[in-house]
Amino acid sequence: MLRSLPLREDLLSIWTAGVDAVRAPRLMQTAVQADTRQLTVCGESWSWNELGRIVVVGAGKAGAGMAGALEDILGPQIVNQRVTGWVNVPADCVRPLRRITLHPGRPAGVNEPTPEGALGTDRILELAHALQPQDLCLVLLSGGGSALLPAPVPGISLADKQAVTRFLMSSGATINELNTVRKRLSRIKGGGLARACRQGRLISLIISDVVGDPLDIIASGPTILDSSSPQQAIEILEKFHAAPPQVPQSIFDVLHQAARNWVAAPPVSDTVRNVVIGNNAIALKAAAEQATRLRYEVRSLGSDNQGEANEAGRDLARRCLNEMDSNLPIQPVCFLSGGEPVVHLAPTTRPRKGGRNQQLVLAALIELWDKDLTHTALLSGGTDGEDGPTDAAGAYLDAKVRDQASAMRLAPRAYLDACDAYSFFEPCDGLIKTGPTHTNVMDLRVALLK
Repeated sequence: MLRSLPLREDLLSIWTAGVDAVRAPRLMQTAVQADTRQLTVCGESWSWNELGRIVVVGAGKAGAGMAGALEDILGPQIVNQRVTGWVNVPADCVRPLRRITLHPGRPAGVNEPTPEGALGTDRILELAHALQPQDLCLVLLSGGGSALLPAPVPGISLADKQAVTRFLMSSGATINELNTVRKRLSRIKGGGLARACRQGRLISLIISDVVGDPLDIIASGPTILDSSSPQQAIEILEKFHAAPPQVPQSIFDVLHQAARNWVAAPPVSDTVRNVVIGNNAIALKAAAEQATRLRYEVRSLGSDNQGEANEAGRDLARRCLNEMDSNLPIQPVCFLSGGEPVVHLAPTTRPRKGGRNQQLVLAALIELWDKDLTHTALLSGGTDGEDGPTDAAGAYLDAKVRDQASAMRLAPRAYLDACDAYSFFEPCDGLIKTGPTHTNVMDLRVALLK
């Protein structure tokens, strides 16, 4: 006999199972082991008398969790004797560790380069330059690392980088397009950190927030040979009709100069190794296992879903509608989807607040507005606990949210068109708030019929 839990509880249980599977401590414990004899990192082992220092650097939303887990795995004695490190993280992730500095590289919810991030990036490059032959450098990378590692090339300022980042994000550029441009404007991205490590062994432990896990795109690939060119960055800016004053002239000057003088970068040293230790597929698999435990029939749409948030929301709602029409009496079904859509910000004079997950759920709610939602619920949330510049991970819809919005006479279409989904869901108790999860493997969506 099926359990009689509310759909909302099942939604959150399934989504949380996915997030828990990719939390930094669990992933780090799989990647790193230490005992009194040796250290093992991703299957590669050293006796302690072979190693010098362990230098830990990195950036990303999972950085605090990764660094803290690493210190726990190594233990106080090894950490105090051998470890030094610096990791740029969002300000709300900062906490004291034994030997690894967690540096606030940006405020919470502001995913763009800052002077604080630039200061921390200089410190990371200094540590890399100071490596000795017996040292091991562990680089901890995760989603959000690009904005947390600003190191502008000569000729542009941090303000210039902020401007082009804001322009591309508001224009609906994909993470691949955004990072292709950012790599060409940085001293650390596109393999810059690996080139700074002239001695010692470097292993980069990566939690992927990009569809397909392309190593040169995740955190803009600071330890990966850059496969893009300045001309590709120029073409991306042209695609979105970038022009001064929105994008400063200095950006174009630097890129065109680089394109004229471009020579492919030399290969990264064979002393560098990059390993993806977590991704959306792991989260999706764990979510599916939890849905099965709750006796839902799982329909997985995979981890590589991109596109535009409004259309992604409508598509998920239509799948639910089709299931309603063909599945009578309704048997419990769970649709799962992973990936990361984009939002195209429409011009508006009204204040607005939201993120891609909230936008996606609002588009789905409009599609389902006139339907009986007694047996239907849907959720979309960022696995990092952040959705756009808000304090919510995402949003969910069910009959209660729809009925509350209707009673308050909220017009969902107006909020959708203004990209103001947060203001719609907040009074309806439809926001998911988790705080920082210390991981980031894109978004996870769950739709239930029961």
